[in-house]
Amino acid sequence: MRYTVILERESDGGYVVMMPALPGCVSQGDTREEALRNIREAADLYIEDCLAFGDPIPNEVGREYCEVLAGSVR
Repeated sequence: MRYTVILERESDGGYVVMMPALPGCVSQGDTREEALRNIREAADLYIEDCLAFGDPIPNEVGREYCEVLAGSVR
């Protein structure tokens, strides 16, 4: 499965990362790589819990992206 993650750089240089499709799935790390590794682990645990309790696994749908350059949309 693929999920969108949002990385936010903290003032101390570390990162906070969240996965909007999995409510409450948030992690952090001192580096970008560590934060991404940690959110993958958190997502794995989130999905394991869904399976253990018989809850549906959230599926991210409906996301589209566009690139904006100097006011033009591609």
